[in-house]
Amino acid sequence: MSSTASGKNGTWRNWGGNVAARPAREVTPASVDELSAAVRQAAEDGLTVKAVGSGHSFTSIAATDGVLIRPQLLTGIRKIDRDAMTVTVEAGTPLKRLNMALAREGLSLTNMGDIMEQTVSGATSTGTHGTGRESASIAAQIRGLELVTADGSVLTCSEKENPEVFAAARIGLGALGIVTAITFAVEPIFLLTAREEPMPFDKVLADFDELWAENEHFEFYWFPHTGSTNTKRNNRSAGPEKPVSQLAGWFEDEFLSNGVFQVAQWVGRAAPATVPTIAQISSKALSARTYTDIPYKVFTSPRRVRFVEMEYAVPREALAELLRELKAMLDRSGLKVSFPVEVRTAPADDITLSTASGRDSAYVAVHMFRGTPYQAYFTAAERIFTAHEGRPHWGKVHTRDAEYFAGVYPRFGEFTALRDRLDPDRLFQNDYLRRVLGA
Repeated sequence: MSSTASGKNGTWRNWGGNVAARPAREVTPASVDELSAAVRQAAEDGLTVKAVGSGHSFTSIAATDGVLIRPQLLTGIRKIDRDAMTVTVEAGTPLKRLNMALAREGLSLTNMGDIMEQTVSGATSTGTHGTGRESASIAAQIRGLELVTADGSVLTCSEKENPEVFAAARIGLGALGIVTAITFAVEPIFLLTAREEPMPFDKVLADFDELWAENEHFEFYWFPHTGSTNTKRNNRSAGPEKPVSQLAGWFEDEFLSNGVFQVAQWVGRAAPATVPTIAQISSKALSARTYTDIPYKVFTSPRRVRFVEMEYAVPREALAELLRELKAMLDRSGLKVSFPVEVRTAPADDITLSTASGRDSAYVAVHMFRGTPYQAYFTAAERIFTAHEGRPHWGKVHTRDAEYFAGVYPRFGEFTALRDRLDPDRLFQNDYLRRVLGA
């Protein structure tokens, strides 16, 4: 897969294929100075500016008809500070490259999402996260940021320097400036033991608080139209390393999770009536397995089947009730859903527009195979999410606007005031930001 999904005639498309844009021009700066110059030039030409990473957002957060900044030349590690235990990395660096480079240095991030195709700035700016009892999103591991603001100047921020910018810009939605470098906290590399096992839906919900409390990283997938889930617990381990064997890895991660799953999605799209049967078979095909490896090999897995996704963060204590409502809705709706529902958690953090800002959160993600009509399912799911004061992932499908966000984010006004200060002329504006932040 290329680093950025792109099309013919200057049309840009995202990974999910549900967003397209035609920028007036594209710029691929080779340095921060060149990026600053591009921003100043755009302002002179009366064009808006957007940076785009690997296009993994399902919203039009990166779409523009102005200047599209591609960061693929702004990559690589600038500095590793072993005293402070931080790494400073250029904004366009893919998470995969960062993870591999850190591992070679005997270092690791504390937590990660479940894919690593995205750029570090794209992933953090939209609030990408994995699952964790104590460890939060990728953005929560940021210790410093460098960004080019609307007047072309370079602003650095951390807890000590420009702290009010730091509080917001870690998940800045591209609204405050263009991130050019990120300093992450790292730690000596460690081993994780993953235990994956099927578990009945009702049991997971009944035992959820215990499963959450007893594991550093707990998540599960529920297969709609079944009473089955697949659970995954990741915990630190003294070793020894015991990776998934190449054959088992190919069979379970490539053949079942990508190959057979892809075919099942094609069949389900062509003949929706077959979906519940396929779901029953899929949920039974998974068997328990345990493996031990370095963090990024345990946290992340290949995702080659293209889909569209909606995900909401809700207060953690609301999770069981919400999932029962979701299941009841699906049971009576006649909808046929061929993709599992993914459930993860995050502790409260202190980032202004983080989906976990100020509250312990559970994440519920619904997916549909690319090219399948998803509106009816997502609309019904969103109704349930919003009834629980849900906060949608900034990079995934949702229909919320600034008025809604002002109600579910106590510090929403703090973010918009900072934006007024840093980007008064709305150089970084696009339709998506107009909707979610207000004009």
